[in-house]
Amino acid sequence: MLVAILHPAIPENASLEDQDTLVQVQAIAATLERLSHEPLLVPCTLDLAAMRDRLALVQPDMAFNLAESLDGADSLQYLPAAVLDSLGIPYTGNSTEAIFQTTHKLVAKQVLHLAGLPTAAWMALEGHACAPYAPWERRGNGAPARFASAASPREGSRLAPPCIIKAVWEHASRGLDERNVLLDGDATTVECQLREHIEQTRRPCFAEQFIEGREFNVPILDGPDGPQVLPIGEIDFSTYPDGKPRIVCHRAKWQEDSFEYNNTPRHFHFSPEDQPLRDQLRELSLTCWRLFGMRGYARVDFRVDREGRPWILEVNSNPCLSPDAGFAAAVAEAGLTYDEAVGRIVERAAAGMAPASCRRVSCCL
Repeated sequence: MLVAILHPAIPENASLEDQDTLVQVQAIAATLERLSHEPLLVPCTLDLAAMRDRLALVQPDMAFNLAESLDGADSLQYLPAAVLDSLGIPYTGNSTEAIFQTTHKLVAKQVLHLAGLPTAAWMALEGHACAPYAPWERRGNGAPARFASAASPREGSRLAPPCIIKAVWEHASRGLDERNVLLDGDATTVECQLREHIEQTRRPCFAEQFIEGREFNVPILDGPDGPQVLPIGEIDFSTYPDGKPRIVCHRAKWQEDSFEYNNTPRHFHFSPEDQPLRDQLRELSLTCWRLFGMRGYARVDFRVDREGRPWILEVNSNPCLSPDAGFAAAVAEAGLTYDEAVGRIVERAAAGMAPASCRRVSCCL
């Protein structure tokens, strides 16, 4: 098959996380060749019409969607999938709807909250969040509360430390460090810091209750018998000194000479006492998969508090597939090869392929 690999166009001065996209692209291209497919690289820019025309001209059998952002904006990563939908070209990974819902963290948290799933309390300032999706919880008098949580916060309460300030759209820990974690102060401190962070970054942000405890990644890979939960990974913060927030910040992911990068290893080995927790994480992850209508592959991230209760941090509909990333590590831990995992992703997309005569493909060149 001719497989178009959609990926963000990466400028020479791109950030480390954007440069890593090219590592992912080359790895997927090489694997597709080993699987007897013909890869075609299609860089994506804000010129969606040009991308559509190129795809219409070459008419690939399917697309491998690695478009994690457009022009450096994670908020636009659902657009290439929407273009593929308009052309009737099948593609790997999740649908346009699932990508949008999970990339917008407030939309995802609202969906989780309405489904009764455990997501930490959060707050977004009015005017700085997408209004139709603002996470309002109704009080008894019908007035909107300031934040909502699956833990049913006390009526009229406000979000107080410990909190963490996050970008609504950005992923890969972009812009995240210990300064985002507020351990002291009160609700007014949180609102002031949130407002200041929004003004500094010029991006929509929100505050979330900081769950002190353990952090887990749960990767899921589609297969012929349905979604398979791959081995669960835990981030090891044991060498972090007291008082240092235990988070996977930007340095931990991308700066190889940093303390954080070298002291946040991932492990897949647990004590027998952790088995009930692992079972719960697995079931919650599959519930998220079904809730958002996911397919292909995904990853659900959790924090587990000191009482052993899991909280869903994020549902990642387009996790990195670089050979040195966590998803590939879980694939290897499961006893699969990288090529086998990519082959399953391609097979899942191919299973939904429409006959060429049914494609809504046109070319205006």
